[in-house]
Amino acid sequence: MQDGQVRGMASRMHDTGPTSQTFISQRLRLNYLEWGGPRERDSKPPLVLVHGGRDHARSWDWTAEALSADYHVIAMDHRGHGDSDWVSDGVYSAADMVYDLAQLIHQLGVGPVRMVAHSMGGNVALRYAGAFPDMVTKLVAIEGLGPSPEMRAKQRAVPYPERLAEFIEKKRKAAGRTPRKYDSIEAAFARMIEENAYLTEEQARHLTVHGVTRNEDGTYSWKFDPHLNVWPVEDIGDEFVEALWAAITCPTLLLYGADSWASNPEKDGRIAHFKTARVIEFEKAGHWLHHDQFDRFIATLRDFL
Repeated sequence: MQDGQVRGMASRMHDTGPTSQTFISQRLRLNYLEWGGPRERDSKPPLVLVHGGRDHARSWDWTAEALSADYHVIAMDHRGHGDSDWVSDGVYSAADMVYDLAQLIHQLGVGPVRMVAHSMGGNVALRYAGAFPDMVTKLVAIEGLGPSPEMRAKQRAVPYPERLAEFIEKKRKAAGRTPRKYDSIEAAFARMIEENAYLTEEQARHLTVHGVTRNEDGTYSWKFDPHLNVWPVEDIGDEFVEALWAAITCPTLLLYGADSWASNPEKDGRIAHFKTARVIEFEKAGHWLHHDQFDRFIATLRDFL
């Protein structure tokens, strides 16, 4: 299939797709999508969708289309992702991303909101809901709690000086690395399938088409900043993250894929830090369970929201 055909297929899939707009957060121009216009803002309850790391807002298209008849759906491209600006220093902290999410909701004046978030976006959404409990009425986080206690212990078994030195070396390499180039969208699509074998061909093509940008020499590269491949040595103390989880007051659903690398918080004990959360595990699903088990995911959302 030729590149033009791939883009045409994606266009036909979403003839009534979202509008793309921008807002400013800490001097960055960030992109967000809306399904529906001002009329929907006034007549439908707001639903904010928050994507994961090295992903983009258009990964929510299927979810948005399924729910846009009942909700005013908004999805943001995180800083360094999708069509949003990259940061100048290559540093992507969770606190800055929480600020971006807070700024989006504040500028649009749409709160309180329902929120559905994935992975890194789930981490951001959970922290926002803990800091601003009155601004979130329902929260769904797909594998958004980060590394398990066991994984944390393994990481911290390495002395901090060694981890810091390794981080600096990785950042230095990231600074000198140019985004990988693919000769065609088909080549990028093949990489997408390799990364997540659960995806259907249609899903992988759609995610690829909206996840790449065309370079001046005609090649394609992923839109996300290469610095996002290097995570900070430490974030904030465990007790502070746990305090944010405990401060969430809205009904909260934590979704997990049975075949994912992520650890189920009911099994590792982290659910104890939540007051209003429950866990649902999806069989035959990995880290992107909202793609892997889409029909069950949407049915779960409808029941919960």
